[in-house]
Amino acid sequence: MSDHQTNSADWSGLTPILRPEGPRARALYAALRGLIEGGTLQAGAKLPPTRDLAARFAVSRGAAVAAYEQLLAEGFAQARVGAGTFVAAHVPRLGPEPAPPALPDMPRYDLPGAIGTGFDDDRTRRQLRACLNRHLLPPGGAHLRYGDPRGSAGLRAEVASYLRSARGVRCTADQIILTGGSQQALDLILRAVLCPGDAVWFEDPGYPSARLALEGAGMRLVPVPVDEQGLDVAAGIAAAPQARAAYVTPSHQYPMGVVMTMARRLALIAWARAAGAWIIEDDYDSEFRFAGAPLTALQGLDDGGRVIYIGTFAKALFPGLRLGYLVLPPDLLGPVVQVRARIDRSPPVLAEAALAEFLRDGHFAAHLRRNRRRAEAARDAMVQALVELGLPVSPPQQGLHLIVPLPPGTDDRSLIVPLAEHGLAARPLSSLSLGPDARAGLVMGFSGFSPEAIRAAIACAAPVLTSPRTAA
Repeated sequence: MSDHQTNSADWSGLTPILRPEGPRARALYAALRGLIEGGTLQAGAKLPPTRDLAARFAVSRGAAVAAYEQLLAEGFAQARVGAGTFVAAHVPRLGPEPAPPALPDMPRYDLPGAIGTGFDDDRTRRQLRACLNRHLLPPGGAHLRYGDPRGSAGLRAEVASYLRSARGVRCTADQIILTGGSQQALDLILRAVLCPGDAVWFEDPGYPSARLALEGAGMRLVPVPVDEQGLDVAAGIAAAPQARAAYVTPSHQYPMGVVMTMARRLALIAWARAAGAWIIEDDYDSEFRFAGAPLTALQGLDDGGRVIYIGTFAKALFPGLRLGYLVLPPDLLGPVVQVRARIDRSPPVLAEAALAEFLRDGHFAAHLRRNRRRAEAARDAMVQALVELGLPVSPPQQGLHLIVPLPPGTDDRSLIVPLAEHGLAARPLSSLSLGPDARAGLVMGFSGFSPEAIRAAIACAAPVLTSPRTAA
């Protein structure tokens, strides 16, 4: 072994840089390991005694000992009785850390106009916190064990009761699977029911997150136009009569906001029965209807077991809860439960217990009444502010977003960044179309922000909203 490898005096040129944060032993270990992996400290090089190391870096000797012990335990160093501590003979050689990868731009949820932002309801937070605390107190609670892959029986019973009374869904608690939201519900269907390459009708324009899930699972999307009556079933049959499924938002089409007529609903069900296809009904914001009672779900019209119903608490409560539900035809229950058990065992048991109590005690119904009033006030503020700018906007009778139509040929995509820079979020309507005849417009949400914040954001963004750009 050469003098350079054994002489610890050479350490003066190999000083590691200790990070200022965290425990000193961990920082010293990380610095030494970095020198070894980077090749600055070669195999066989002698490390200085712990007393010298501690003095050099103004750390306790105990920290230096702990750092060496960690290096020895992980195989980066070797101790030789009577000789000292040395860099191990075989250690990894790593280059410099790569630059962090560029991530795709994520939607802005902190700006008025964002889609998918819930209202901050102090009363609801207090009630949910009380429910959670009650279920944390008893020793040996159910949340200490894995739960049923379908979700807890208590919450499934409450969800079934709610869906039967509020949405006209034909179901029992046994048909329900609780999920981590509507996206996971759709993913379970794609894994258990459909196969890559299957043709699926998709509303055009349609919900972008569902589109990504379907495309990511290898489905062949068949764009079906949406008009004032909803999905054009005749156009779907003409394009792909033997499609395996249709993804629809019939009660409040995303993004156009139209309601599928009864004639179209019955035609869609008739097609599914004849073709042996599945209808995936995403009832994403049905709780927010501002005129009249909520519309009956498409699933409630089907007595042939062809409709798969998806719902979520993300809009009704808040996205951070991460709970949704599937209502399945009996034939699909077994395959979907098996997939659910494989991918994440069960929903969060503690959150389920608290939410079941929240629904059972009537808090959910009261929460919805409060938030409908908030959503309606926010909607009216957004519509009024946009109309005052001369934009032809109509107040939607349901849901948490609206469409700002723009003249044909407008490059709506070029408006998104300037709007965000002025404090207003939006989605380009044209980006939600699969076909070549994309409509120009802006999709803007009005939930989660006060009327005052919405009016201020639109006033600030007025120069952008009133000067649309022509597509190249």
